[in-house]
Amino acid sequence: MKRYAIVGFGCAGYHAAKAIRSLDKTGELHVFDRLNMPPFNPMLSTYYASDRISLDGVFPFGNLDSLCSQLDLQFHGGQTVSSISQNTLTLEDGSSYSFDAILVSTGARALLPPLKGLPDSRVLVMRTLGDAERLRARLASAPPCRAVVVGGSMVGIKVAELLAARGVEVTIADGADWLFPLAAFPHVGRELERRLTLRGLRFTWGAMVREISPEGVVLTSGALLPADLICLCIGTRAEADTVSGPGCGVQVGRGIVVDGNMSTSCPGIYAAGDCCEGTELQSGQTMPIGLWANAARQGEAAGRAMAGHPEPYAGNIIHNITHFMGLDFVGLGDSRREGEPVVWGGLSAGPYIEARVRNGSLQCVNLLDCRRAAGILKSLLLAQLDRPGCGLTPVQTAALLGCGISREFIRKIGGNRHV
Repeated sequence: MKRYAIVGFGCAGYHAAKAIRSLDKTGELHVFDRLNMPPFNPMLSTYYASDRISLDGVFPFGNLDSLCSQLDLQFHGGQTVSSISQNTLTLEDGSSYSFDAILVSTGARALLPPLKGLPDSRVLVMRTLGDAERLRARLASAPPCRAVVVGGSMVGIKVAELLAARGVEVTIADGADWLFPLAAFPHVGRELERRLTLRGLRFTWGAMVREISPEGVVLTSGALLPADLICLCIGTRAEADTVSGPGCGVQVGRGIVVDGNMSTSCPGIYAAGDCCEGTELQSGQTMPIGLWANAARQGEAAGRAMAGHPEPYAGNIIHNITHFMGLDFVGLGDSRREGEPVVWGGLSAGPYIEARVRNGSLQCVNLLDCRRAAGILKSLLLAQLDRPGCGLTPVQTAALLGCGISREFIRKIGGNRHV
């Protein structure tokens, strides 16, 4: 009988367990997690903090008891794994266990830089259920008047939205020069800023934080941003400590390095989800790709490989889809990639799409208030990675026309044969 261990029970861990159990009905399946709760979706933390969803809503796969029963797994909650070496897993209390295959799916943690003035009770991050609970408690007990959100990230904008909805004066401070710099073209990011400023948000760009003072956030320029609540949303760091010790043999860069089967450089040890570096298809490089759907696919690939039925996962592209303050923004592909701009709609009013096309293939796309078209354009971008210059299908073309998108735009991105 084969013995499996999954360390970290998030999206990737759940999908790995599901894949293992579908292929191996009798193997022993053990899940270790430092928390006693079912898989949690970090992107729902702000929705829970703002009371837009209930506590049950942040657990997309159901409660822990039902999952343990459905997947016939032994859950070791409140157990912190201190190290993994070859086929052995060691807990913080010194006990160790051997397994035939071990998956590390520990996710990522919010980045908290060593700023002068920390720790400070006014300073929060937003990643875990505990983070959301702390923000809820703060808003209930001592509602802030002025807040600074450090980091104009997808999470940062959601935090700013929920605070502004409570009547808080919010300033977003970021070291970049425009909103979503890795996803949005500069002029698109600035248009988002314009629209959000009309909704009451304030922005400070090129802003690097020097310290947290009793009055608020002090920038390296010496400027002070007054605040009685500060939320740091400046990114995440892969939780790879369990395999970073000497003698483990697992290669770690910005995350745990894996191949298409989610195998690490150490036989028998796998990694999936936000703790690992997946393949970014446009560049061909490995990097952390912090997407829920990506974690699911990686987890499934890891589970299949662990059970002896590998089905490699090729990877994904950088993409972001988010809704905030009545706006939709979608970024597909690396916005820094070059190509001829192809535009539909008006940037300052109504829906807008801008694509960059090179040698007949999409390189990257920004969409404002037109998310219905996002899935089709992502499918085309992915298809053109395999078959450069391939066109839209008749069904895809009809769907884009149904979104009101012009025939000229569709022709320029690959609809020539069907428009």
